[in-house]
Amino acid sequence: MESNKVLVVGGAGYIGSHTCLELANKGFEPVVYDNLSNGHEEFVKWGVLEKGDIRDRKRLDEVLARHKPRAILHFAAMIEVGESVKDPVSFYDNNVIGTLTLLSAALAAGVEAFVFSSTCATYGLPESVPIDEQHRQAPINPYGRTKWVCEQALKDYGQYKGLRSVILRYFNAAGADPEGRIGEWHEPETHAIPLAIDAALGRRQSFKIFGTDYDTRDGTCVRDYIHVLDLADAHVRAVEHLLSGGDSVELNLGTGTGTTVKELLTAISEVSGREFQVDLVDRREGDSTTLVANNDKARDILGWVPKYGLTDITRTAWNWHSRRNQGA
Repeated sequence: MESNKVLVVGGAGYIGSHTCLELANKGFEPVVYDNLSNGHEEFVKWGVLEKGDIRDRKRLDEVLARHKPRAILHFAAMIEVGESVKDPVSFYDNNVIGTLTLLSAALAAGVEAFVFSSTCATYGLPESVPIDEQHRQAPINPYGRTKWVCEQALKDYGQYKGLRSVILRYFNAAGADPEGRIGEWHEPETHAIPLAIDAALGRRQSFKIFGTDYDTRDGTCVRDYIHVLDLADAHVRAVEHLLSGGDSVELNLGTGTGTTVKELLTAISEVSGREFQVDLVDRREGDSTTLVANNDKARDILGWVPKYGLTDITRTAWNWHSRRNQGA
């Protein structure tokens, strides 16, 4: 019988672990490959853990030979934009060299299906909103550039080496497993929803809004928040697309609905039943006014429709963070 194993690289992290949950629900057998630098061993609940680094070709070869996965999902990237500006060398080392090492190992092992976790940061500053996949790619920070370089490599490996891939460009991943088994856990935390929830829980003094003079309905930035289980669903559909012989494609993953920072804070106050201090500070360099996805292509090719809205996102995030923080 053909193996139903999928190697989930970075599967102990936030989006990777939720994708393992969804893979297991759909009859796949996830094998997590993670060096646990950002992942959490306790998040590996739906398959075995193989500890290893994506830059370690020998270890990758061993794991691929042992498990013979039908597909690889690649989540193992450094993602913090601010950190990429301070330390671009680490980002190129992990995100680019690591990805190229993983791709070489995949080719050598005969894996033909590869799903790549990319980002709307490859587009840079939006020239039109909502952003579709034809939008010019002009990333404005080292993080976005490392992901863009990997996308170019995947296209070349597809054209010249036959490696079929789905490139998934996320907008703002958010929320958690509704049952509270896994959730968003970064150290340090830099994402808006966990930071606001920490303020509501009294874990931090306040939440900072960076800029209130943007050309939006209330002066604060607009972002497209997409529930992590909707992202996980898209990844499983991408695996199924490739395993059934589908062509390589790049797809945006967002809801198509924008939320301002102030609207987000209102939603968190409502779900938590708490008010918290908000500090208004200057804009951050490089922040876009509005980032919202056009997700028509993912709908057409994968049959993917986001199921969760902002209320689900804030409720599941609050459930996860308030429970986790009790033991913190």
